Amino acid sequence: MPTPKSIQDEALPGWLPWLAVRGGPRFLQIADALQAAVADGSLKPGDRLPPQRQMAAWLAVDLTTVTRAYDEARRRRLLEGRGARGTYVAAPKVELSAVLDLSMNTPPPPQGVDFDDLLKQGLSQVLMRADGGMLMTYHLAGGSDSDRQAGARWLEPMLGPLEASQLVVCPGAQAAIAALMLALTAPGDVILTEPMGYPGLRAAATQFGRRIQVVEADEHGMLPDRLEQACRQHQHQHQHQHQHQHQHQHQHQHQHPPGLLYLNPTLQNPTAITMPQHRRQALASVAQRCQLRIIEDDPYWRLADAAPPPVATYAPEQVYYISTLSKCLTPGLRVAYVLMRDLQERERFLLALRSFALMAAPLSAALATQWIFDGSADALMQGVRQEARQRHWMARDVLAGRYSGAGDGLHVWLQLPAYWSPSQLARAADNEGIAVTPADAFAMGTGSANAIRISLGGIQDRGRLQAGLQRLSHLLARPPEAFSAAVV
Repeated sequence: MPTPKSIQDEALPGWLPWLAVRGGPRFLQIADALQAAVADGSLKPGDRLPPQRQMAAWLAVDLTTVTRAYDEARRRRLLEGRGARGTYVAAPKVELSAVLDLSMNTPPPPQGVDFDDLLKQGLSQVLMRADGGMLMTYHLAGGSDSDRQAGARWLEPMLGPLEASQLVVCPGAQAAIAALMLALTAPGDVILTEPMGYPGLRAAATQFGRRIQVVEADEHGMLPDRLEQACRQHQHQHQHQHQHQHQHQHQHQHQHPPGLLYLNPTLQNPTAITMPQHRRQALASVAQRCQLRIIEDDPYWRLADAAPPPVATYAPEQVYYISTLSKCLTPGLRVAYVLMRDLQERERFLLALRSFALMAAPLSAALATQWIFDGSADALMQGVRQEARQRHWMARDVLAGRYSGAGDGLHVWLQLPAYWSPSQLARAADNEGIAVTPADAFAMGTGSANAIRISLGGIQDRGRLQAGLQRLSHLLARPPEAFSAAVV
């Protein structure tokens, strides 16, 4: 198919889209490009659009495709018809000038899924089948039996059949991480992690007086030999400390040095690396040899394309596996499932959790359970997954050679040109009305990376996302000096 730039026509609009082969329906690509052009100012209110036949010729598509695209743009209130005078850009909606948020990892709205209807139907079914009073009272056992059974069903693609009694329902993954930290470690204990990672881990460690220690990683994730080296070094220090404590008759004695290992092996936040199977097996073997316990935080597994089995399958006695619904369904549910095989540790975990988050909200947990059992959760997740892939294709097209994403998941880890630093780029993007997250936010130690994380799901509308990515691409192409004149 000829591209727009191959057509010799002096009236060819600069905003005319490139139609990606895998970019979704062509009429939606055209509508998205129209919305992006309005958002970035390429098209202004009152501008006249080309006649539909001329647009079809430029894009080498049939007239019906362009008609559907214009109809979709009218539905979005981007265009208005003026009879024989043609089609014009309408006055922009207020949200077109709002900040384009590429900083928050949230699931994108899936095409063809009426979320309001899904919510109404789910809640209606919950209220038909459950006692309203029970949904509004305290639940102290880490979720009802049905909630834990739903969790077992949700985790089955990752971990195979599970006993529901081994699961705990939590109010989100952050609460689960914090409770595990409190239950399984003591103040001053070390938590091992990769150089770049989830900021919530660092925040909890700081609040609870635990120490983060970085273990080197490569393009496949944490290096097993460096992990074993860290374990051996820490065990040696522990033995010396234990002897010192025994001499002074201190009551507290550590039993599992170092405290914990934190891994996010699938579509890692922020690097988007999916750890291959051989690396997962090697890390599991090290953990078994060193009696090291692992928090496996795995929010993106079901969004990934053929992710390897979790680390928990290779070291089931060492791993506490966390799967949240926030990244593949919706953050509003605030439901995460934690696999804990040891009953005593489960009780310690619940005790720690109750110290700051008594329970997952019963209504939210019941809605998650309803959606899992009636198939709505899978349908919603598949819609999120497909929409995320469409957005990755868009990012690959717009960012061209700078794109280094995995093609799935919710984010891209973008390496910056040498003339930009992450903080500089984040400030310049903010001046352009774009929010991104610099690498420093994810640094677990003293080092960092010359990169930013771009989240593709936070902007509801695909056209506005394209506009944000295009603005970002323009920023990346020029050194900071080119923008100094715009600073006031």
